[in-house]
Amino acid sequence: MAGQRVNVNVGVLGHIDSGKTALARALSTTASTAAFDKQPQSRERGITLDLGFSCFSVPLPARLRSALPAPHLAPDAGPEPREPQLQFTLVDCPGHASLIRTIIGGAQIIDLMMLVIDVTKGMQTQSAECLVIGQIACQKLVVVLNKIDLLAEGKRQAAIDKMTKKMQKTLESTKFRGAPIIPVAAKPGGPEAPETEAPQGISELIELLTFQISIPTRDPSGSFLMSVDHCFSIKGQGTVMTGTILSGSISLGDSVEIPALKVVKKVKSMQMFHMPVTTAMQGDRLGICVTQFDPKLLERGLVCAPESLHIIHAALISVEKIPYFRGPLQTKAKFHITVGHETVMGRLMFFSPAPDSFDHEPVLDAFDFSREYLFQEQYLCKDLAPAATDSGQTNEKAGQAPDGHCPRQQWALVEFEKPVTCPQLCLVIGSRLDADIHANMCRLAFHGVLLHGLQDKNYAESLLPRLRVYKLKHKHGLVERVIDDYNVIGRSLFKKETNIQLFVGLKVYLSTGELGVIDSAFGQSGKFKVHIPACYLGMKHRVRPEVSVRVSLGTGKCPDSQLTFASA
Repeated sequence: MAGQRVNVNVGVLGHIDSGKTALARALSTTASTAAFDKQPQSRERGITLDLGFSCFSVPLPARLRSALPAPHLAPDAGPEPREPQLQFTLVDCPGHASLIRTIIGGAQIIDLMMLVIDVTKGMQTQSAECLVIGQIACQKLVVVLNKIDLLAEGKRQAAIDKMTKKMQKTLESTKFRGAPIIPVAAKPGGPEAPETEAPQGISELIELLTFQISIPTRDPSGSFLMSVDHCFSIKGQGTVMTGTILSGSISLGDSVEIPALKVVKKVKSMQMFHMPVTTAMQGDRLGICVTQFDPKLLERGLVCAPESLHIIHAALISVEKIPYFRGPLQTKAKFHITVGHETVMGRLMFFSPAPDSFDHEPVLDAFDFSREYLFQEQYLCKDLAPAATDSGQTNEKAGQAPDGHCPRQQWALVEFEKPVTCPQLCLVIGSRLDADIHANMCRLAFHGVLLHGLQDKNYAESLLPRLRVYKLKHKHGLVERVIDDYNVIGRSLFKKETNIQLFVGLKVYLSTGELGVIDSAFGQSGKFKVHIPACYLGMKHRVRPEVSVRVSLGTGKCPDSQLTFASA
């Protein structure tokens, strides 16, 4: 097994100025062309503005070596180590609130997240947002309490213990409950301190990461797809695209498509952290050199196997609201929709199963066009504030599930303001990025999975008719008279010109308990005849002539639509 390595991606996230880049630098032995704030703008402003990538390696632990299938081990083109290596690729994300788009993009390619906390300040607004992103995008977390050198030496351990307890309490309500918390000083003395000051706690952190990491499932057989985060030219060689392989594998000489540019290019050479390679697979950090094109045309985006991705104008997604987001998710509202590194505005329409299907098992890998769905003014959840209707009045039930019972799965139609390129089943995150960044609030509103992309620009005519979403509408009418034990005549429900034949067969519930169906029109004035089955004999002795009628109708002639008679 000599000369082999396994790559895992570790995100470094946290509030601005918590020391993320210093931590990445202290851990890393190899830096990419986009590591440690090399951009002039980053150096000028003193903050991270873009994703940075670097790595370090340790011997592959025996527990991972025995469980790892052979295809996961790729040749290491560097000097051959004597034993297989576990390579940690660090994804250093910005911390500034205005760069949340970049943070979300970075979080979607990681296997484990390090949440970096300034031990002198604790959880801050963007720390909390990063924790929310972590809950959506990855399964494992390590909390790093940085800058312990700034604590008074005599009170240092007590302060670390206090902050550790605070973080444990914060994590209790998340899926990361019980996650390890470790103190370090990535850059003792701060940025201006001499390099002779050795970092504290780094070897212990490496040991912890090695213990915590598990090898994610990697599948080299799927279609090649890579998320590109940097693009630049090398004179005389071509254009280099660096990124993380999301699926499949690639070899020297393969052709790749750049969907945003609608061009296909041949792979001339490939590198992993400055080391030439001939093949790479899902999960690997890779630089691909192709024939020359203007790198400004592709700062971020996707590269794929030819003809494997399509541009979509809208999508059907499974939706889950982020509980920390204040306020409702309303139909027709616009959100910032992030898929991969791309963020565009999108308008949403929410819908749910019929109430008798609320408890059906969620299906997260497909959308069923054969089912019928109930239109929602907003996402259904418990304890929502009342929503305003189009008339300006408050609708107390909008967005609230019947009897507080919420469906296990809900969906939305997302209509993008400009087309996007993304794979099926990709992660979707909806945000309100125009909110005040200084307000103490979560801007991340919902997340979901893209189940079906709508490629046709005229999808409203070509595909939406297949989407069987119905509305419940309410009208009022009267029972005019009882004909006999089996039939009643209703009025004031339909207009004179209404084609009542469209409503024949719909169920009818009388407030006195009888069940019937609309049988036919009665005359030419909009009256109608309702037939009551034989099991309701004697109902004429209980139904009064003047009875209020409430109607619930589905859009079109929906077989589950119902007509309900209610007592005055």
